[in-house]
Amino acid sequence: MFNALREDIRSIFDRDPAARTSWEVLTCYPGLHAIILHRLAHGLWMRGFYWFGRFISHCARFLTGIEIHPGATIGRRFFIDHGMGVVIGETAIIGDDVTLYHGVTLGGTSWNKGKRHPTLADGVVVGAGAQILGPITIGEGAKVGSNAVVVKDVPEGATAVGNPARIIDSAQAQKREEKAGQMGFSAYALGDKQDDPLAKAIHGLLDHAVETDRRIACLLQKLEVMGVPLEDELATADKFDPQYLNKIVD
Repeated sequence: MFNALREDIRSIFDRDPAARTSWEVLTCYPGLHAIILHRLAHGLWMRGFYWFGRFISHCARFLTGIEIHPGATIGRRFFIDHGMGVVIGETAIIGDDVTLYHGVTLGGTSWNKGKRHPTLADGVVVGAGAQILGPITIGEGAKVGSNAVVVKDVPEGATAVGNPARIIDSAQAQKREEKAGQMGFSAYALGDKQDDPLAKAIHGLLDHAVETDRRIACLLQKLEVMGVPLEDELATADKFDPQYLNKIVD
């Protein structure tokens, strides 16, 4: 027990630059208090003392603002930063070295018994306010952005953002985000696999703009190599109207 506590304290120093002393961490970090009480509640729950487990969990919620069902399985060096508003459901499984920020929910989407909460593999980081819902898996080393709503599996090492969450690690997605930023328009939270025709149209527009810019840049380079003088109008990139794009998705 004391070895686990020392590990938890050391992991907080590794992940929170605001931590100053072990005494401060031990007495002033609600995330640490919540996990200590959860270990006690979980031990009782696994031995069939369900009411006692729930009661300790309820007391921990009152003291820390963090609600962890005693049935949840949590690995080593789990860190909840700030913690207020965190909710972890009964069948959630959390691996080692996982970090959650305040307002995170690991919730279910079904009233049926059985596995109905998420599984977080080792090294996952979940940003403030994110909602991870259903019996899905967040792969090892993956990151979930703040306020994301995740309802599908996230691959190992990937980053998910938006509502509904989408993976932004592909080269195409990165180029799309860059182009959207240049246009002053953010496609944040629009997933390319959803059925919304407006979202598909916007992604198609951004992809076309990226490809058009690439082709124009190649053409201008070739003209310059050939010694063809370029007028200012040709050398200047086209200007999009971000206000119009923002307006059509309001």
